Amino acid sequence: MSKRVTLLIDDELYKKLRAKQAAEIKRYATTVSFSKIVTDILKKHV
Repeated sequence: MSKRVTLLIDDELYKKLRAKQAAEIKRYATTVSFSKIVTDILKKHV
């Protein structure tokens, strides 16, 4: 089950996450949510 949370992310990290999102959109030629990017990274590193 997913939970809605609010996070404060510094500007540099935000830019890196958005760049990763853009790369995923280009790779799969479809929409990729910012939440999915954050979730995938957290699952990989936590």
